[in-house]
Amino acid sequence: MISFIVPAYNEERLLGATLDALHAAGRAAGESYELIVVDDASTDRTAVIAQRHGAILVSVAHRQIAATRNSGARKANGELFIFVDADTIVSEAVVRSAVEALRGGVVGGGAAVEFDGTVPLYARLLMPVLVWLFRAARVAAGCFLFCTRSAFAAVGGFDESFYGAEELVMSRALKRHGNFVVLREAVTTSGRKLRTHSIGEVLRVVGRVALRGATAVKQRQGMELWYAERREDPQQDA
Repeated sequence: MISFIVPAYNEERLLGATLDALHAAGRAAGESYELIVVDDASTDRTAVIAQRHGAILVSVAHRQIAATRNSGARKANGELFIFVDADTIVSEAVVRSAVEALRGGVVGGGAAVEFDGTVPLYARLLMPVLVWLFRAARVAAGCFLFCTRSAFAAVGGFDESFYGAEELVMSRALKRHGNFVVLREAVTTSGRKLRTHSIGEVLRVVGRVALRGATAVKQRQGMELWYAERREDPQQDA
């Protein structure tokens, strides 16, 4: 069985579409599956939407993405784990490819990523390069990562000392354990952060990580792109 594990914090606007897509992909792929939404101290209707869409609801108050993902894995019943962000649309083709890869002997993997809607020019130019680099380095983007239950247990799950880049740390850990792949099929994730934050704000985060390395992502301070209150997406609200 596949366990789709979805961490969520105040995602009432986008969560429903994500869960609908996972239901459709799971049914079309002909796989038994479950949806697990890990509601990390949301103050909106995230929990209600999760339950209305037939998800198993796990309520936590970590406000730390690695710990939230691990809480979902502890509730999972499947042998195949697929971690999907609450603002990400996954297709049948991606699910089929991930399952085929896992049943073919890989321990885990990721997928190519596309943004929804319109994003700034710099992001449109950089995205193909980043997709190529992630595939060449064999690391998963944070919005979609899959692995077997046994591999997840063997590497100890996501490293909870990280407030960001936990997917990169997890990818490296899984690579040490076995074969890790990045699918050519793409998931579609929200481009809202690129629409609601200036290039200066994005570059400050990138620069901080470049200068301080892992220290920069082992604390919540400075990680406002991920942990600050969400801003209104002008495209979504138009």
